[in-house]
Amino acid sequence: MADYRKLLYSVEQGVAHITLNRPHKRNALDAELVGEIRQALDTSVADESLRIVLLVGAGKDFCSGADLAALEQRLSQASVRENIADARRWGDLFIAMRRHPRPIVAAVRGRALAGGCGLATAADIVLAAESAQFGYPEVKIGFVPAMVMAILRRSVPEKRAFELLVSGEVISAAAALEMGMINRVFADATFESEVAAYVSRLTAQSTSALHLTKSLLYQMDALSFEAAISAGVEMNALARTTADYRRGIEQFLKKS
Repeated sequence: MADYRKLLYSVEQGVAHITLNRPHKRNALDAELVGEIRQALDTSVADESLRIVLLVGAGKDFCSGADLAALEQRLSQASVRENIADARRWGDLFIAMRRHPRPIVAAVRGRALAGGCGLATAADIVLAAESAQFGYPEVKIGFVPAMVMAILRRSVPEKRAFELLVSGEVISAAAALEMGMINRVFADATFESEVAAYVSRLTAQSTSALHLTKSLLYQMDALSFEAAISAGVEMNALARTTADYRRGIEQFLKKS
């Protein structure tokens, strides 16, 4: 198991738990933490016993976004090429989450802001406590919510996305749910147990079916309707060859 300084990684009952562990900094993202998240994701890809990845934040907040103090220290002496390389590491993290073969669930307590909001919504499923908050306040410091825009644009209608990005407004979990940014909202008092139950239901599903479903859904991003149907035909045929499918059919026929 790799050594981490700014996150916790553990595996339990088919679930990889990745915990951002900088509570004193509201789990702000610096280059080291971004690298460790990527390393934890790579570790979970290699573990064939896993079915789900659960991403959480230690302490009161999920993630407040970039560690601006650390970023400013880096930017003050960085060249354009170095700035591009630094931004690319963030972008590659979001791509790795989308390409991960298993569903990634983000469980959000407290604030998920800027890059932290992007990190949460880059997950395949977002579960939030009722008191959680989401937003992209980058414009308030003259910055652009750049890579996270690609994620938001795929989660909410265009005009909603534009308003969130240019207003810098921080919204409630209920508002995020209403606009389609997140999947579920649970009461604060029962949040952890509700998340555990939700994840447990996912782990009960076929591992191969979860993987193939995620792969096909995101593959359709850039496809025309006809090409998406053709990709579905190929995936349908592939799914029929899996051991999980054969077991599932056998169990269904026994019950009928």
